[in-house]
Amino acid sequence: MSVTLDSDSNTPSVENPAPVIEPPRARTGRTPKVTTGNFELYGWVFMRVSGIVLVALVIGHLLIQLVLDGGVTKIGFAFVAGRWASPFWMTWDLLMLWLAMLHGANGLRTIINDYAERAKTRFWLKWLLYTATVFTVLLGTLVIFTFDPNIR
Repeated sequence: MSVTLDSDSNTPSVENPAPVIEPPRARTGRTPKVTTGNFELYGWVFMRVSGIVLVALVIGHLLIQLVLDGGVTKIGFAFVAGRWASPFWMTWDLLMLWLAMLHGANGLRTIINDYAERAKTRFWLKWLLYTATVFTVLLGTLVIFTFDPNIR
């Protein structure tokens, strides 16, 4: 492509316009279908918001647990029992658990959609991911709400 100056107006004129670039590949039967609706948009927004909230929760957790409360040497069963006696700390830990699991699951869902080529493989990987996520969230929530410091 060459650009020359037009002698009348002293402005550049393009002799050869840029070629049209074709898409790198066409959709095939193995390419995942594009979903309709706004689910992907909501997932994208959730990742940004949950990431910011998680950074604040985790940094706060680390500062309070490790710096202000004397470090990891104080963490034990009694320490956790004392923490979870307060609804504030139960809510803090529950929010960290839920956001971390849902944030991670949404990220892995995106990776599975991007890299699993066969529909059957995508289905089973996502089924395994959703099952593990639900199991972990339910078990973690159960532990936080039913924690008994008086185990004998």
